Amino acid sequence: MSRPDRDPYPDALRACALLVVVLGHWIATLPRLVDGQLVDTDHLLGIWEAAGFLTWVVQVVPLFVFVSAAVSADGVARRLERGEQKQWWAARALGLARPTVTYLAVLVALAAFSLLTGGRLLGVFNQSLTIHLWFLLMLLTVQALLPWCLRLDARFGLGAVAGLVAVAAVFDLIRAGATSLEELRWLGRAVSESPAGIAWLNMLLVWLIPQQLGIAWKRGRFRGVGAGIGLLALGAAWLLLAMGSGYPLAMVGVALAGNNMLPPTLALIGVMWLQAGAVLFFEPLARRLLAGRALGRVIAVLGALGMPLYLWHKLAELPAAWLGEKLGLPIDAGVPGEPGFWLGRAGWIALCLLMVAPVIVLVVRFELRRTRGVPAAEGMAPILAGGVALYVGLAAALVWGVWPGSLLGLAAVAFASWRLRAHQTKA
Repeated sequence: MSRPDRDPYPDALRACALLVVVLGHWIATLPRLVDGQLVDTDHLLGIWEAAGFLTWVVQVVPLFVFVSAAVSADGVARRLERGEQKQWWAARALGLARPTVTYLAVLVALAAFSLLTGGRLLGVFNQSLTIHLWFLLMLLTVQALLPWCLRLDARFGLGAVAGLVAVAAVFDLIRAGATSLEELRWLGRAVSESPAGIAWLNMLLVWLIPQQLGIAWKRGRFRGVGAGIGLLALGAAWLLLAMGSGYPLAMVGVALAGNNMLPPTLALIGVMWLQAGAVLFFEPLARRLLAGRALGRVIAVLGALGMPLYLWHKLAELPAAWLGEKLGLPIDAGVPGEPGFWLGRAGWIALCLLMVAPVIVLVVRFELRRTRGVPAAEGMAPILAGGVALYVGLAAALVWGVWPGSLLGLAAVAFASWRLRAHQTKA
């Protein structure tokens, strides 16, 4: 249960963002059967171009970063005053590493079982079961820079946000090689057709923008329904201009639908304005609803289940596909526009929910029984070693999938968990 003095609105925003991510991933996965057997999966964006508009709603990672920064700002500021920012990041890193060890260990066990029995389903979902770990890498990085972002806000206010946007725009301009007004007219097309080059720096800069916005919101630099309407209008205009200049429609990192994520482009920033605007616009209504105890309890439960649900929801697709195949359910429902497609999507989501529920129960019970960390010793070296190992482990699983990525990732993340556990302060 959340503390009485805890603001329920940010928690509700994070819970909603989590549910959108989970349902979005399940909707996007299209199992493909041949003669009743699963042989592959499609992505919804690969067969339905208009689904790109859906990503303007379901790409809620900026919202999560925005809210996380707002929630953490005061605590990190106090840590800065005591010179404990390194320990704060170590605690956050450990909070990600510990449950990831469990997840990767299960993937290793599944891979071993599949190799011994000649199982085929794991091969179909190999990359899909680790691709979502990219978010942990990004979150670790931007949170490490949260103290720096707090200093920027204190000195420049909203000017810090404008500065980050301006630098990100410069990198897109360099990538496109745009030097004239005509070339600027088709900036998005040129960016999409050009190698990223120096624009890879936007992998950091663009994700710092919602963090800087979240700090500014927490500090009261913008608020109210009027500001929300203004940001919504800015986001809509931004996206229309971006699409008109040739940026891809979809706001996810899949090459089959263009690419506004690897690295992030100016177009993705339009979604950030929309989400910040929606936070302000719906705040009065949301706070009235959250005044009731029942909804508060639901939000508290979702908040407690956030990390387990994010880590394990993709794994639910594996048993869901197996059960759907065995029962002959319409999990392969063709393409949008064909009879039964959306009914098949609903059935697929129901199977995923059915499979994820017992997994989450088991995972939460296991994690609650694990021994918590001990107080940290002083020194940067242990924290640095744990942090580097955590990055390496997550990257290995992300790049190489369940096999051999999960095995390599497990070794590195387990080492990281040990080092960070031994060198973190109590919350």
